[in-house]
Amino acid sequence: MKICDVAIIGAGPYGLSIAAHLRARGVDFRIFGSPMKTWLTHMPKGMHLKSEGFASSLYDPGSTFTLGAYCKEQGLPYADIGTPVPLETFCAYGLEFQKRFVPDLEDQWVASLQQSGAGFQVTLGNGEVFNARRIVVAVGLTHYDYVPPELAALPLAYMTHASKHSALDYFQGKEVAVVGAGASALDLAALLHQAGASVQVVARVAKIRFHDPPDNINPSWLDRLRSPVTGIGPGWKLALCTYAPLVFRLMPDQFRVEKVRTVLGPAPCWFIKEQVVGKVGFNVGVTIAKADVQNGRVHLELADSTGAKKTLTADHVIAATGYKPDLRRLPFLGPEILSGVRCVENTPYLSSHFESSVPNLYFVGITAANTFGPLLRFAYGAGFVAPRIARHLARSASRNLVKRELVSNSGSTAPRETAEPVAR
Repeated sequence: MKICDVAIIGAGPYGLSIAAHLRARGVDFRIFGSPMKTWLTHMPKGMHLKSEGFASSLYDPGSTFTLGAYCKEQGLPYADIGTPVPLETFCAYGLEFQKRFVPDLEDQWVASLQQSGAGFQVTLGNGEVFNARRIVVAVGLTHYDYVPPELAALPLAYMTHASKHSALDYFQGKEVAVVGAGASALDLAALLHQAGASVQVVARVAKIRFHDPPDNINPSWLDRLRSPVTGIGPGWKLALCTYAPLVFRLMPDQFRVEKVRTVLGPAPCWFIKEQVVGKVGFNVGVTIAKADVQNGRVHLELADSTGAKKTLTADHVIAATGYKPDLRRLPFLGPEILSGVRCVENTPYLSSHFESSVPNLYFVGITAANTFGPLLRFAYGAGFVAPRIARHLARSASRNLVKRELVSNSGSTAPRETAEPVAR
């Protein structure tokens, strides 16, 4: 059976950045997934990234091929701060990064992962089976879309999660309710309005809090001291989350989980405000008491803080209600592995090198956020993860070269590889 040292599951910013670092270090690995799939197929066309330009790169070992470098090559508008990054630009950049730094990506999905001896047996969607000594799970958001219980019972024909929509032309002429108060919700509301839909936003918060536009794109050292600029937002609180994820990991479970949930609350970007205010309806400070379908229309019963109720009707409801990591939702993880992973809130406890309680099984990205903090909810976190996990995997990689021996068969010889991991 074929064997490799490291198998990476996922080909988004984390998977590709880790692969680029492993390749530079000569570690034997295979990486699986469709490159940038979540960004290409689960985000609405026409949206812009919430992250600033300097925080929207993938990470090669020398940090030479940044988003800024790509935009300069292509003659595209770019600024470290203050110029929103179009989704299409980010996706094209990610695909080019993959071609340059991870050319051996295998566009296959992992069907199952089982423990086998000291490593794992991996089965691919095309039927191939091989062994890997170590596994890095870098699946991103793909499996974690969250729909609140009050909406989950609605038929799929009338309710979908925001991640199910890349193109929005289908909603032209329809009435759509978007549930949520964050960037995803307001981005969708703006794009639906542009597509010719009539839009109502439904949110529990009393007021939609749009981010303020950057008022200083070249802050002085004093400005930076007062309010540090980080890849996940400004301020000392976010600076601590950005620069001290290893300290965050040492905090009590309840503290970590609560901070990951609350530190960066829902906040649409400043540039989307003028695209929705006065153009879509807002129903704020309300909860959904009941949701059902009557005569081909969705009826949402909304209740405010006083208990007063009103009914909102729509052709379709889109739940822009975020993502909730849960290992039980990863279809390739079998019961044996799941039962062996020590968890908090259905996410893995991880070592300082991202290893779970199942030896040689690693998790990165949003799956690791409850251990390392809000930084790992963003692509920017790959800059912390990729070099660290690559150093660890390289140090502990097998030093054995692939051995070939001559096997005598009917007076002839043929080379045969032993099933040992290799450092390449």
